[in-house]
Amino acid sequence: MPAEHLARFLSAQWGEAVTIAGLKRFHGGSARQTYRFDAIGTSGRREALVLRRDPPSSLIETERLAEYRAIQCFAGSAVPVPEPLFCDQGPESFGSPGFLMREVAGGLAGGLLDPEAYGTHAATVGSQFFTALGRIHAADPAAAGVPAMALADAAPARLAHWRDAFAADQFRPEPVLEDAMAWLAANLPPPPERISIVHGDYRSGNFLHDGNGRLLAILDWEMVHPGDAHEDLAWACDPLWSHFSGLAGGMLPLADAIARWEAASGLTLNPQSWRWWRVFAQVQGLVIWISAAREVIDGRSHDPVLMFAGTIPYRFHTLTLAQTLETL
Repeated sequence: MPAEHLARFLSAQWGEAVTIAGLKRFHGGSARQTYRFDAIGTSGRREALVLRRDPPSSLIETERLAEYRAIQCFAGSAVPVPEPLFCDQGPESFGSPGFLMREVAGGLAGGLLDPEAYGTHAATVGSQFFTALGRIHAADPAAAGVPAMALADAAPARLAHWRDAFAADQFRPEPVLEDAMAWLAANLPPPPERISIVHGDYRSGNFLHDGNGRLLAILDWEMVHPGDAHEDLAWACDPLWSHFSGLAGGMLPLADAIARWEAASGLTLNPQSWRWWRVFAQVQGLVIWISAAREVIDGRSHDPVLMFAGTIPYRFHTLTLAQTLETL
């Protein structure tokens, strides 16, 4: 159990007996088990912490050290992130590889089906959200431990990644997805201006705000990788994350979101790249939803969030991809 590992690990770290209270798992993550808890020492010391650790099986294969290093890279910077505390690549500290962070107090996350996830503060939060994305893309990938990549490999590598994931988890014919992948392979975009840190899952729901217009922390860096910054922007602006508003991320008009991103990143949107990465975003999403359904079908998970992902978002991206292919 995580509580036993956490109590043993923190007791050694703090130099006093530590008990774990309020341990609660947040369900639905694709690549990590996430727990929130209070650590209480015999001296009266009390801290609210978050554990992210590897599950027995994972929907998306990722490297927890890469996630931890990315958070470390931006800790204390103009890109708000939780405070990272400790990472263990083995099972000794947490029962499986994982890392500890300090809890971001008072943080709220926008729900996918909430039509007014940010209330009257949507534009204010959106301005910070897309500015933070630009700052991520302006940062040095080496500072986050992100491996080097040739400019020409940015798009082909990502397409190959999701093609392989689809091949591993496909359980029935997917002609729309296969046609979209064929189009992507035949219409590769130009290489990016530079290789950037790509968050990989930058979207509504993966950040915390305070409910009063302040962005508190960017979360869920498990898919971080080197690549084309257009990839993150396209995913953040995908209609699935619009909260039924037609706005980018449910927060800003698309032109405003792009302008905020350009100003902070120092990059200029390339229309040809933008078209390609917007199709790619739907392909990526659809493969993830297929993988979610496969987890449930094979009995590896009974998580209702994965059940939802394998049905409603799956149907959404199948439809939007079909509509996009008609226009192409």
